[in-house]
Amino acid sequence: MDISVTLRGQTRDLVLKNPVLTASGTFGNGLEFTPYGDLASLGGIVVKGLSLEPRPGNPCPRIVETVAGMLNAVGLQNDGVEVFCREKLPALPWREVAVIVNIYAASVDEFARLAARLDGEEGVAALEVNVSCPNVAHGGALFGQDPLQAAAVTRAVREAAPRKHVMVKLSPNVTDITSIARAVEDAGADSVSCINTVLGMAVDLPARRPALANVVGGLSGPAIKPVALRCVWQVARAVKIPVIGVGGIVCARDALEFILAGARAVQVGTGSFIRPDCAFSLAAELPAACEQFGVTSLDELRGSLRLD
Repeated sequence: MDISVTLRGQTRDLVLKNPVLTASGTFGNGLEFTPYGDLASLGGIVVKGLSLEPRPGNPCPRIVETVAGMLNAVGLQNDGVEVFCREKLPALPWREVAVIVNIYAASVDEFARLAARLDGEEGVAALEVNVSCPNVAHGGALFGQDPLQAAAVTRAVREAAPRKHVMVKLSPNVTDITSIARAVEDAGADSVSCINTVLGMAVDLPARRPALANVVGGLSGPAIKPVALRCVWQVARAVKIPVIGVGGIVCARDALEFILAGARAVQVGTGSFIRPDCAFSLAAELPAACEQFGVTSLDELRGSLRLD
């Protein structure tokens, strides 16, 4: 069966050969996973978050395993946009698979400058805007926790990158995720991905210290799947732009559950830590899973969750 997907945006569409993407921060720049599968077999590669300048990240320890999940406080370590464009992007099979660049910044102006720099890169199919980062110009409040700030970032990126599909990654650490989703849709987003990690912490009882040097971090993995499903279902009913489901997806059945809840595509994150070939296997197994559960087309399944 045909499992290709088109994310129809307000400004730019994004065509995927299948609905399986990788999640930013869990798949490196893609090249690290070439021993485990064919990158071109995926629907898309979302590379690790990029900033204008190189960033060292947080001190260690910055990853800790939890029950059915993982906490991370890596701190968005990366080599900066120029190194990515010069050394990483040319080595990716961007003519065969959509390369989506996750971007983050500390001000609206920085977001715009970063988006403008990437708009001219032919190998970049889309930008995923990480609004779960602090706005230093406004006292450190997270962009993604305020509809006005989330909209301002989205608008700036949309105007700076007119040739790219703009996806905004939503945080679950809010009272009402639909208000943020509607705000970024109104500001020009082509799609939204949800969710980013859930804020959490772990402690080292014998040492009587936090398990992470940063004290708190982002919880991901199967532990957050129920939260992610709820958010996808709510957001898909609140906006008209495509929704990409993220959170605890480790098998084809998980992916189909998110599509049933309203997602057009999914991202595999922590699953790649559990099994480096997870995203590749999921993409390969999806047609058989559709047959197993009586799914004749992804469009037929999408958003058809029964509430009676």
